[in-house]
Amino acid sequence: MSDPINAPFRPRIFSGIQPSGGLTLGNYLGALKRFAALQGGEAETVYCIVDLHAITVWQDPEVLRGRIREAAAAFMASGVDPAQSILFNQSQVSAHAEMAWLFNTVARVGWMYRMTQFKDKAGKNSENASLGLLAYPALMAADILTYQATAVPVGEDQKQHLELTRDIAAKFNHDYGVTHFPITEPLIEGVATKVMSLRDGSKKMSKSDPSDASRINLTDDADTIAQKIRKARTDAEPLPGQMEGLKDRPEARNLVNIYAALTEETPDQVLARFEGQGFGAFKPALAEVAVEALSPITRRMAEFMADPAQIDAVLADGADRAAAVATPILDRTKDIMGLLRTRG
Repeated sequence: MSDPINAPFRPRIFSGIQPSGGLTLGNYLGALKRFAALQGGEAETVYCIVDLHAITVWQDPEVLRGRIREAAAAFMASGVDPAQSILFNQSQVSAHAEMAWLFNTVARVGWMYRMTQFKDKAGKNSENASLGLLAYPALMAADILTYQATAVPVGEDQKQHLELTRDIAAKFNHDYGVTHFPITEPLIEGVATKVMSLRDGSKKMSKSDPSDASRINLTDDADTIAQKIRKARTDAEPLPGQMEGLKDRPEARNLVNIYAALTEETPDQVLARFEGQGFGAFKPALAEVAVEALSPITRRMAEFMADPAQIDAVLADGADRAAAVATPILDRTKDIMGLLRTRG
C-alpha cells in the first residue's frame, strides 16, 4: 500500500515538560534553554506542557492548574516565543488522548513493563499503580507522532521512551504497509543536558530531593543562587586544564559543566581559564555567571505569573494551532486503521 502524502515529512521538533512544579536549573539547561535556541530554524517547533502525564499520579486540581501556568511562564521567560513556536497544554488538544488509545492497540504489554521509569515510580507496589502510569509511554509516543515530529530534544534519561516511540512508529508502518509516521530522531547535545545535584554529583538535580540546597530553582533570587553555589559540595584539589582530569571528581565536573553551559563554552575552555585554581576562586565566578543568566528569567516568570489570564490566552491560542496540525494526522491514522468517521 502506498502512502505518498506522508513522504517526505516536514521537519518538526516536539518536546514537553510535566507541570510538576519547582522547575530547576537542570530544567533550564537540559530543556528550556535548548527549546528557545531551536526556534527560527528549518524545523517547526511544538512545545507542550504535558498535564495528562502529570495525572498518572494523583494531583490536587488547584495546585495542578497553578503548576501548568508556572510551566508556561518558565517556557516564555526562558525565551520560548509563542509567536515562533506552538506552546500549549496537552489536555486542550484531544488528539493526544485519541492517538494514545490507537497506540495502546499497537504497543505490546511487555514493552511497557520494561520501562525503567515505571519500575522506579511504581516500586514494589506496582499492582496498586494506576493503569495510566503503566501505559503513559504510549501517550508520550502519541504526543510526538500526532505531529509527525522528526526530532525530539531529549536527555540521556529519556532515550528509552523515545526508543519506544520509534518502535511504535515502525510497528504501525509495518503492520499497515505505510510510511505514515517518521522514525523520530533524538537531539542530544550540549555539555549540561544532565545537571547533577549540588550536594551529590552522582545524582541528577531534582525538585524531589529533600535538600533545597541540592538544586537551584528558577524562582530563587540572586542571593539564594549565590549562596547555594558557595555551599555546593566540591573537593580540595585544584582544577586541571582538561576534563579528563575530572573523571573521578563528579561534583567538580558538574560545576564546570554548569559554568560551560551557562556561558556557551566547552568545559575545556572553562578549565583552561581556571587551571590550577581552587574552588575558592571558581565558585564566586560561577555564582556571578549563574545570577547573570537566571535573574532575568526569575523576574520574567514573576511578571507572567502576575497575569494568569494572559498565560491562559497564550495556551488557548497554542492549542488551536496545535490542533490544526494534529487533527489531520489523527484522521489519516484512523483511515489507515479502517475506522470510519463522519465527514463534513
